[in-house]
Amino acid sequence: MSPLLKQALKLQNSILAKYLMRQVLMLLAAVFIVIGLVIFGNQLVLVIKESLQQNIPVADLMPIIGFKMVRDVPLILSLSLFLAIIIAVSKLYKDSEAIVMNSLGIGDKHFMVFIQPVVIFIFIFILFLTTVAVPWSKQQRSMIMDRSENASEFSFIKEGEFQEFKNGELVFYASKVNTVEGESTQDMEEIFIYAVANNEPVITLATQAQKYTDASSKSVYLRLKDGTRYHGFPTDNNKKILDFDQYDLQIIDGSRQHQQTNTTKIESKPTLDLLFSSNKAEIAEWQWRLSQPISVLILSIFGVLLGKASPRGGKNLGVLTGVLVFIIYNNALMIAKTSLERGDLPAVVGLWWVHVFVLLTIALFYAYRHGKFSQLIAKAF
Repeated sequence: MSPLLKQALKLQNSILAKYLMRQVLMLLAAVFIVIGLVIFGNQLVLVIKESLQQNIPVADLMPIIGFKMVRDVPLILSLSLFLAIIIAVSKLYKDSEAIVMNSLGIGDKHFMVFIQPVVIFIFIFILFLTTVAVPWSKQQRSMIMDRSENASEFSFIKEGEFQEFKNGELVFYASKVNTVEGESTQDMEEIFIYAVANNEPVITLATQAQKYTDASSKSVYLRLKDGTRYHGFPTDNNKKILDFDQYDLQIIDGSRQHQQTNTTKIESKPTLDLLFSSNKAEIAEWQWRLSQPISVLILSIFGVLLGKASPRGGKNLGVLTGVLVFIIYNNALMIAKTSLERGDLPAVVGLWWVHVFVLLTIALFYAYRHGKFSQLIAKAF
């Protein structure tokens, strides 16, 4: 252990260390509230819009919003801590407090050690969220969405009213609707359906209809009985008329639902189940869950360096640089995750190369800030 690190650990309980930690905690709370209000407000609007499109019951709306918020907390908390460290250290330099500390031999490495209790606490909390809470919340949200999808939008057909479905692509009318609670089928009478196929209007009339789900494909169909299909308007010369005794019309594609369900299942799997998996997608998900808390430790070091500024320097330069660094870091992790899922990267490399690259960048930035960059170049060549 270096003498400088020993000195920093000895000063861990000093007034200076407690002062810096208090500043970081206060700023962390403030930044988290501001960013959280923006992101959670946006999520609230998106969920409400989605619920209106998919006819999600009102009773399920608040749980879905809550589960989505749990999913976003690790990212918001990580960014908030990063910016709080930058602002806190920058404030020390703006008020010339850090200049006095530097004259006493207290510098960047000391600041990095001083904030570690806060950083480690946030690291453990985010680790719990990404490995336990977030997968659980995604599993619960998936269960609610599956329940809503199984009910399907056609379970909300109102008797004797014209209704639009599939974003207006289909207009449906039934004079009589009989829905049995707890059943996946729905019986209707005197059916009218207007749709567009190949830029041509299609009108379907039927005396009876029944909604059912295919057991093998999981696709949802509307079984029409004793009806007629008109391709084109009745007044058109090229119209086609088809009489049928029974006709099955697909209203929900089960294969598309299956693809979405597979992705959701991996994201909601327990972390221990992913640990020994050989599946590329599951390995990528496991590394992603660990990468978010690991990035907190790395960014805490970078935050101290970005917070270092002269009293006459730009007030918001460190914060703007920090936001840019955070965006690049997280985007690089997501790109690496996608590459690993596709099999373009070996699991050994995975997402770890992004953390190594950021650590090397921090080392070069530290050398540049402390005037050691030219020495490193001279030694290298």
